[in-house]
Amino acid sequence: MTLSRLTSISLATALCAFGAAAHAETVKIAIAGPMSGSVAQYGDMVKAGALTAIEQINAAYSMGANRWQVIRHVVIPAALPDILTGMRIAIGFGWTTLVAAEMVAATSGLGQMVLNASNFLRTDVVIMGIGLIGLIAYTFDLLMRKTEKWLVPWKGRM
Repeated sequence: MTLSRLTSISLATALCAFGAAAHAETVKIAIAGPMSGSVAQYGDMVKAGALTAIEQINAAYSMGANRWQVIRHVVIPAALPDILTGMRIAIGFGWTTLVAAEMVAATSGLGQMVLNASNFLRTDVVIMGIGLIGLIAYTFDLLMRKTEKWLVPWKGRM
């Protein structure tokens, strides 16, 4: 699938979710839109990681490794850093979309709280809400970085 096709599917998913939204929980399905657009990023990341390991794959085969050993010991370790980077990017897009969807059509959530407070000129609530949204996003990023450091300690050392 091309990126434009995935984007069309993402947009259609989001529009259907917003059109059929009777409750706040239904709207949160719209997060699948940007996440499906990120599938293309995952594919590119995996392909880039696997392409850099071609020489290592050939070396493993020449040393007598079978297919599953090559996948487990060469391909996955080579592709994992790029997969985790793609996941980190996708989490950022997903979080942004969730907050935006709450601002558009939800009856609860941080996005709705910030939008509602801005309508009533409650600047303190708006600033606190924006700070909390940023803090949660930063926490997601820190957790992904720690996960990346734990799963892929060799990243950036080659």
